[in-house]
Amino acid sequence: MKLAHLADLHLGFRQFDRQTPKGINQREADIAEVFRRAVDDLLEQKPQLIVIAGDLFHSVRPTNAAIMFCFRQLHRLRAALPETPVVVIAGEHDTPRSTETGAILRLYEALGVEVAVEEARRIVFPKLDGAVLAVPHQALVKADRPALRPEPGGPTLNVLLTHGVHGGLGEARGTMEYGGAALSREILAPEKWDYIALGHYHTAQPVAANAWYSGSLEYLPPNPWGQLQDEAELKKPKRGGAGKGYLLIELPGARVTFRPIAPVRRHIDLPFIQGAGLNAKALDEQIAQRIAAAKIDDQIVRLLVWDVDRATARDLDHAAIRAYKARALNLQLDLRRPEAQRAQGVSGPGVRHQTLTETVRDFLGRRPLDAELNRERFVKLGVDYLETAARSEEAAGGGTPA
Repeated sequence: MKLAHLADLHLGFRQFDRQTPKGINQREADIAEVFRRAVDDLLEQKPQLIVIAGDLFHSVRPTNAAIMFCFRQLHRLRAALPETPVVVIAGEHDTPRSTETGAILRLYEALGVEVAVEEARRIVFPKLDGAVLAVPHQALVKADRPALRPEPGGPTLNVLLTHGVHGGLGEARGTMEYGGAALSREILAPEKWDYIALGHYHTAQPVAANAWYSGSLEYLPPNPWGQLQDEAELKKPKRGGAGKGYLLIELPGARVTFRPIAPVRRHIDLPFIQGAGLNAKALDEQIAQRIAAAKIDDQIVRLLVWDVDRATARDLDHAAIRAYKARALNLQLDLRRPEAQRAQGVSGPGVRHQTLTETVRDFLGRRPLDAELNRERFVKLGVDYLETAARSEEAAGGGTPA
């Protein structure tokens, strides 16, 4: 049996203030487009079973445009591959926080999609001689969590589909989202299953030979730059990390193939600048050199500059910086104060603790929001409040505790 494993589509996610000519948030359109490309590839690969391991949407209440777009893409799959079941579980982003809130995922049952939102479901597919135990986020966080084991005497092939946090992943760089249900090898018991399809972590990688996170189809919060670094490390032992895409698995045997999906635009992490000892003019020159060496137009770009004091940051050529930002979809010129560098304390080489501002920005950037809220403005407002409070404390003679 050929199984396709996708996860963490986060349809409806919005970021930055750029809009398409049709008035749709550009990042929302990008994320929709990569799902459309994934569906194109699925139609070519013709899997016999498709599973989506949670966070189909970024919000419990996505926009009408996101709901309809997803409906059309799932309809394409069901129409072109009528013998291929599609199973979807809810992750924490598309799980209602209240029993009074309806679950939009149930809409897709009208297409013949198998959906699990609150309770675990064991779904048997006689034609495939297989079964899927679909365990959504809500079922995992309950006190009476179901046993994640195949049913004795059932079909030959057994697949576990769930969404949660496998300990130790994504902690070093903050690439694992908050709020996931805890998973472990003991809980999952890979030896009991033919394959385990996991969602929640946004970089493709295994936790066992037959248990994988497929990763997201796009670079998303909490830390897309950390995801790029994770991928670079994972490529060394060739354990996933091949960019963004989905997985094809041949069963029995769990032979996993990564199917890359071309991004709409690139995330470019420019080589960092060490700002210590540089005046504003010298730093302007280095920033200009980094920008000139990369194709930043319409891309998502970060330039990290270490050890920049307030006076130097204030005296930079902000007109030139605004011009760079106008070229990119988003350019994050990340100026780090000298005290941020000293926050390493006694940590090991290369390990840096986040500043309070970074922690707040990351948390607000990944916090589930209703679709009508503008995330970029929400994050900016939170950071502005924090920095205003810090300036007030400085003016009053306060300081950062040692």
